[in-house]
Amino acid sequence: MGVLKTIFIIIFFYYAFSFLARLFAPFLVKKAAETIKKKAAQQFGGDAETKSSVPEGKTVIDKQPRTSQQTKNSVGEYVDFEEID
Repeated sequence: MGVLKTIFIIIFFYYAFSFLARLFAPFLVKKAAETIKKKAAQQFGGDAETKSSVPEGKTVIDKQPRTSQQTKNSVGEYVDFEEID
């Protein structure tokens, strides 16, 4: 009788946990996303949405990329090899 009671308790807690997870998961995910967003805003110096003074639809380039081109020598060193039979 004790084995059946234990199995019943395990099944009950499994279904109760899955039901509660379905109820609270959206709230927990939303809260976690807000926390990550706040930490990212602090790390990068403020909220980008309020900091931007560029009207919507305009493109601003802060820095132009370097124009140096890579040569074939920058790929790596060629190593000759011999095949062993």
